[in-house]
Amino acid sequence: MSEQPGRYQRSASGMVGALAVTLLVIGAFVAFRAFSRTDLNAGPERVDYLAQVRYAQESGADVVYPAGLPSGWYATQVSVTPGSPPGFELSMLTADGQYVGLVQSSEPLDQVLTTYVDPHPQAGRHVTVAGRVASHWQTWTDAGGDTALARERGHGSAQESLLVFGTVPQAALEKLAASLTTAKIPG
Repeated sequence: MSEQPGRYQRSASGMVGALAVTLLVIGAFVAFRAFSRTDLNAGPERVDYLAQVRYAQESGADVVYPAGLPSGWYATQVSVTPGSPPGFELSMLTADGQYVGLVQSSEPLDQVLTTYVDPHPQAGRHVTVAGRVASHWQTWTDAGGDTALARERGHGSAQESLLVFGTVPQAALEKLAASLTTAKIPG
């Protein structure tokens, strides 16, 4: 009897066969998980923008925000930048996936327009909305036909730019602009 451990024969075809079996098992597992998942949600995350506005207000910021969103719309991103006036950005999607944005900025209006609308936005007519924050807005369009409502608010060092823009019809932007408020949100 020999005291040496047993040996098995190694070959390239044996290694390729073992690798193929391993990949088939992994592929079957991945396919099973893909077909049996029910919680797969690849859409944008919904955020509670009113909670973020409340936190900003508690820190002393005078944030301009929509009192509510139209049916089916939801917020996807909120950004508050401290300052006087504060910076506020709100990104929203409509029920059919169109983008709408709101910007409150201490930057001059022409700079805000070139940042968020187009490097060379085209001025349109003035519109009046029944809003608490601002009733007179200037319309602007980009090369692709998207629309923006813009205006300046305040005086001196407290002057700020407001911009409501997106891929929705102008009437929807006007409705959103009319809903803007600075009312304190109860804690």
